[in-house]
Amino acid sequence: MKLLRLFALACGFLASAALAAEPIRIGVSGPFTGGSSPMGLSMRDGIRIAVAEINAAGGLLGRPVLLIERNDDARNERGAQIAQELINKERVVAGIGIVNTGVALASQRFYQEARIPMITAVATGSIVTRQFLPPQYPDNFIFRISASDTIQAAMIVDEAVERRKLKKLAILADSTNYGQLGREDLEQALEKKGVRAVFVGRFNVRDIDMTRQLASAREAGAEALLTYGIGPELAQIANDAARLGWRVPIIGSWPLSMSNFIDRAGPNGEGARMPQTFIQEPDTPKRRAFIEAYQRQARSERMPSPSAAAQGYDGMLLLAAAIRQAGTTHGSRVREALENLKEKVEGVITTYERPFSRGDHEAFDSPGQVAMGEVRGGRVVRAYEDARKKGAK
Repeated sequence: MKLLRLFALACGFLASAALAAEPIRIGVSGPFTGGSSPMGLSMRDGIRIAVAEINAAGGLLGRPVLLIERNDDARNERGAQIAQELINKERVVAGIGIVNTGVALASQRFYQEARIPMITAVATGSIVTRQFLPPQYPDNFIFRISASDTIQAAMIVDEAVERRKLKKLAILADSTNYGQLGREDLEQALEKKGVRAVFVGRFNVRDIDMTRQLASAREAGAEALLTYGIGPELAQIANDAARLGWRVPIIGSWPLSMSNFIDRAGPNGEGARMPQTFIQEPDTPKRRAFIEAYQRQARSERMPSPSAAAQGYDGMLLLAAAIRQAGTTHGSRVREALENLKEKVEGVITTYERPFSRGDHEAFDSPGQVAMGEVRGGRVVRAYEDARKKGAK
């Protein structure tokens, strides 16, 4: 009995020591206010849920994980400032987050220079993981767990041209890096199908009148609108098209799933289609538990951006697996572990088996790994019930 008491005391001491250990500091940045906030808040809450699970299981390397969160307001200069602050002042050992492509391009270079891994959990610009490739940069510290715009553009065009047999297509894209890089991806995807857009329009963030662009698209004979923007402006497009009495399909990038598109567009947004890595369906025990945890934490039944929430959660689990494998928080060792993960990681999007390699820092590489979503009844559902994602690598 005495030995058992001593053993229990020793275990208690070790547990207390682990809790008292210096935490592993992970930087999280994204837009928690403004038009992009449905994505930023969903991503942040997904990351928080993953960290709560990790800490409940004893943390990493016997240490708790501590998130250092910062709001970048979807501003490029603010994102760059935050990255430097997290690295130099907060001494984070890794970063996860970033929603807007422009913010990613402006800020992730500081992680690269510091040789600290950064997992981009939302930003989709095709160039995001290609900024720091060999031979100019021997080691690339930027990873991504979202569907790049190369993948999304191919899916959007396939939906319009192959499934719906439409040839007269208009592109409406915002003036940000995200919108214009996405427009280029759309035009390249159309070119592969032998199709050229009959109209290409541009708008600014916070524009409140899209009738000029829509009138030009209609005059050009457009049969569908292919969009690249975020929720509020996309809702303006849907509402202005309805005011003009012009009913055409809206097919665009994944922000058509954002709550501030669905809520502001109302019935005018019904039927909009977009690529999704995750749809809020409790169709597996893991997904059900995640959705319920999210609802408890956010005190909301609906995720403002389901894909962002799931990508944040899965991205944090992948980072944790890499730190465990590396046995250290040293940046280069964690990067090497991410490039050669030996542990299968069960996420809510998929189960990941070696999702990255030295030459490939994208968790998703093909349209077959992503579902097509549709706004129906004020929520996003699968556009095709018989279509099931093959999942990430």
